[in-house]
Amino acid sequence: MTVHPQTTETALTYHRAWTSGDMDAAMACVADDVTFDTPAGRLEGAEALRAFMEPFARGLTSSHVLGLHSTDDEAMLMYDTATVLVPSAPAAEWYRISEQRIRAGHIIFDRLPFALARGTVTPQQT
Repeated sequence: MTVHPQTTETALTYHRAWTSGDMDAAMACVADDVTFDTPAGRLEGAEALRAFMEPFARGLTSSHVLGLHSTDDEAMLMYDTATVLVPSAPAAEWYRISEQRIRAGHIIFDRLPFALARGTVTPQQT
């Protein structure tokens, strides 16, 4: 694991804040004009990011970091969460960070377990 203290601190502060439900503290780590690519599409601005993350954060029951890599202006975090719908929801997030604020990000996670849990899709039989 390679880490750079300032980018690592920003990434972990953001992650720990939203996964504990403290969206105000999480948003303090994010630039107002942040852009974030998600499985649902591109989000423009801190309020759009908050609106995307907050409902998921409310359903979390646990989260733990699996790995972290950072440079002087980027961080990548892999983590696993448990929610009221699914027992394991691993994800990865990449951030571009300057002046201790997340300026851009990309989140990757599998939406299928959530769709199965909600009954919006059914598993295919092989």
